[in-house]
Amino acid sequence: MERIKPNILITTAAFVLIVAGLRVASPIIIPLLLATFIAVVAAPLQFWLRSKGVPTILALLIIITMVLLIVFIVIALISSSLGDFSSNLPLYQKQLKEKVDVVHIWVETFGFNIETDQFYEAFNPNNAMKLVTKMLAGLSGVMKNSFLILITVIFILLEAAGFPAKIRAIVADPSQSLPFFDKFIHNIQRYMALKTIISIGTGILVSIFLAMLGVDFALLWGLVAFLMNYIPNIGSILAAIPAVILAFIQFGGGTALITIGGYAAINITIGNFLEPRIMGKGLGLSTLVVFLSLIFWGWVFGPVGMLLSVPLTMTLKIALDSNDNTRWIALLLGSSAEGSAASDIQIDTRNE
Repeated sequence: MERIKPNILITTAAFVLIVAGLRVASPIIIPLLLATFIAVVAAPLQFWLRSKGVPTILALLIIITMVLLIVFIVIALISSSLGDFSSNLPLYQKQLKEKVDVVHIWVETFGFNIETDQFYEAFNPNNAMKLVTKMLAGLSGVMKNSFLILITVIFILLEAAGFPAKIRAIVADPSQSLPFFDKFIHNIQRYMALKTIISIGTGILVSIFLAMLGVDFALLWGLVAFLMNYIPNIGSILAAIPAVILAFIQFGGGTALITIGGYAAINITIGNFLEPRIMGKGLGLSTLVVFLSLIFWGWVFGPVGMLLSVPLTMTLKIALDSNDNTRWIALLLGSSAEGSAASDIQIDTRNE
């Protein structure tokens, strides 16, 4: 016990120092994290283009052009949507007052006496945009470093092909270390790429659904659904809140309920049926870990940390799972189904 306690204290102190350093250095680390995220998602496309005979420089130019086009579209969409929302705010407030008066009278018929101001504050259109503007403000702040992010992405992609050779030259026993490294990189790329594709599909479905209902800023809510889809379970709920409130303000409670049902159908279909079939169950995180990682990374890196909380935790889990000595920690981070499967495998091994 005397030997264990100092090790625990040293490990805890090192963890606290690392977290404090990450938080202090967040203005530098956040652009680098986003650059790494973009590079990891784009790397499979670069390797595919090179396998088809496209020169490295040309493949890189194609990828950078696509990234710049996406960033330009996102910035234009955010700017125009927020501007239009501000100009329409007086109309939304007027419509909201009418809806609140009707709901207030209906609630009073059941014997409840609630102040109208409380109703109004609960469905205030300004509140509908608070979460969105906070997250988008964090992203827009990062966009100030867009040049740094772009240059970093270029250098990461240029070095991607030669990185395994460098690892092979550094490690003492490549035959044992490289398989762990290859598994780690493969799983991260697979997770990021598939999660991005699934998130894009979620955003498109949400935009189409809201456009059919006639809810304003359907493209903006689709973008929010795309971003928040990186946060399982919690993200889909947070993404639905502003759209549901706006649907209530525009059309009333019936359309708001339909909006809730549409979000639920999209997220249940994709999150519970499609995503597990495509991505497999081996990369899952427990719901508790997802919630705690959202709080932790959000505290360390702000809104961008919340957005990347699951990819960051997933990266840590895959890294821990790639080594036999730390696999137990990865199992603690994983879902209950994953832990049960690992337990069954151990029981079968002992029986044999």
